[in-house]
Amino acid sequence: MSYLVPSEFVTKMVDSGESKIYMSTRDTLIRAFMAGAILALAAVFAVTVTVQTGSPLVGAMLFPVGFIMLYLMGFDLLTGVFVLTPLALLDKRPGVTVNGVLRNWGLVFLGNFGGALLVAFMMAFMFTTGFSTDPGPIGEKISTIGEARTLGYAEFGAAGWFTIFLRGMLCNWMVSMGVVGAMISTTVGGKAIAMWMPIMLFFFMGFEHSVVNMFLFPSAMIMGGDFSIMDYMIWNEIPTALGNLVGGLAFTGLTLYTTHVKTAPKRALR
Repeated sequence: MSYLVPSEFVTKMVDSGESKIYMSTRDTLIRAFMAGAILALAAVFAVTVTVQTGSPLVGAMLFPVGFIMLYLMGFDLLTGVFVLTPLALLDKRPGVTVNGVLRNWGLVFLGNFGGALLVAFMMAFMFTTGFSTDPGPIGEKISTIGEARTLGYAEFGAAGWFTIFLRGMLCNWMVSMGVVGAMISTTVGGKAIAMWMPIMLFFFMGFEHSVVNMFLFPSAMIMGGDFSIMDYMIWNEIPTALGNLVGGLAFTGLTLYTTHVKTAPKRALR
């Protein structure tokens, strides 16, 4: 599969982070919009498979097709830029600033949300035949997910909030491994295998992904989910995004960067 050693692909991670900061506003928004839309379609696909087969494992095994497609096309998810762009800042790449990193995060968030929201509306329209019928079993499943992952956490107060935060950390630990997986091989097959493994794990374990949630929760609300926008933001999207940032950067970005680029001095043998 033409495997690249860590010192090679971690350098590619830093280069990628730098290029995303310098990317134009137009291109950043378009790439993020398409990433959010494709990941939303993959979420619908996985829920559909789960409902029709009765097996969450089968849905989790097939969900990564969306992630693989969007990264092969060079599109960007918020969870990915959370990991890559700070590395360019830490590496002191010329012209890379904190404001530049934050600008990139903001644009990717907007693009991802726009793409996910469009698919949420389109799928809700389809499930309800133009909002004239009940959403059916798949739409109902999406609605119950939205309620369970907002009001279900809100019942436990601070403990519920930190539970979402930890689920977000674990999620982007795995998702960022998938982002890196796209860089460790020079063949399509090698990239796909490396991305598929951690993405399947995160989805089956029910970890919280901020961009997937940008589809699930608006879609649930459109189809009658009994929770508010504030419920969604406070009891899911905000703690999930923060957890995604901390988990991806701490467990993947910084560990790889510090041990393969900014390595400690070698130990002297006596």
